[in-house]
Amino acid sequence: MGGLLEVKDLTFSFNTYAGEVQSVRGVSFGLEPGETLGIVGESGCGKSVTAKCIVRLNPEAPIGVQKGGQILFDGRDISKFSKREMEQVRARDIRMIFQDPMTSLNPTKTIGAQISEGIRKAGNISREEAKRRTVETLGLVEIPSPKERYRQYPHEFSGGMRQRVMIALAMAVNPRLLIADEPTTALDVTTQAQILDIIKNIQKEHKTALIMITHDLGIVANVASRVAVMYAGKILESGFAEDIFDRPAHPYTWGVLGSIPPESSVERKSLTPIPGTPPDLFDPPRGCPFAARCPYVMKVCRIQYPEETIFDNGHKAACFLYHEYAPATLNPINGLEVKA
Repeated sequence: MGGLLEVKDLTFSFNTYAGEVQSVRGVSFGLEPGETLGIVGESGCGKSVTAKCIVRLNPEAPIGVQKGGQILFDGRDISKFSKREMEQVRARDIRMIFQDPMTSLNPTKTIGAQISEGIRKAGNISREEAKRRTVETLGLVEIPSPKERYRQYPHEFSGGMRQRVMIALAMAVNPRLLIADEPTTALDVTTQAQILDIIKNIQKEHKTALIMITHDLGIVANVASRVAVMYAGKILESGFAEDIFDRPAHPYTWGVLGSIPPESSVERKSLTPIPGTPPDLFDPPRGCPFAARCPYVMKVCRIQYPEETIFDNGHKAACFLYHEYAPATLNPINGLEVKA
């Protein structure tokens, strides 16, 4: 697992007027200091809920309920912390970059005041020192004229610049863990690349651990050293990035990779979309959640959830195709026979 963060069998549900939505169903992963984990999956798979569980930003009971599992940070189960203790963790150790900076930044305060306030909450620091560090951090995220920008309001920044402010807000206290939830979704391709480069450079300089939440496998390939593929509240496959891209093991991962357009416009490739829709998490399936959409489905897949098969380098996948009695199957991504 991980030396800095270890999530064990996490289960989280939302209680709604229509019933219980089982958003996260037994998720486990770990993270070492300085490591990058990409959690990838389509909308509604539970990746953002998982991230917000770590920093306790999901709605609280009776609406949102952690029904099981542990979230160990430095060996301590922070899911059991009091509100005050958790505020200290969020102020100093774990910071989060959100998808839409306009909903996260206070429109009535200058960006300098907001970043300085975060720095002062993390420790006993004077206003002058907080301002100096704020200006320094704005320069670090490549915002031009940081001293002048310090006094401006969020609406005076472009979308890309606001996202840089969010990175500065998160990194100003040198956190040990940074969680980025779809940080480039609303940005153009050029700005996306710039934002990702800034995150990678800052992470490398400060040896910050990073969890990147995204539905974009291109971002995962660019940033992550390890990948967890989520679907319907579960992690179906996980491993080092090169294993996930070169030797994917789960039919859902095959489907996702098979639906990505080629990088070169010269290369011709027919895209194969995944048929059907994800399962209803008001009443999740008893077996594999991907069974209803899987072209390799067997009877057992609908009845029982498969145990994880462990390959080389800690690469894992939960699929019955690796059972000794499963029929011979070829991996459509690399053409090799499926073997445990």
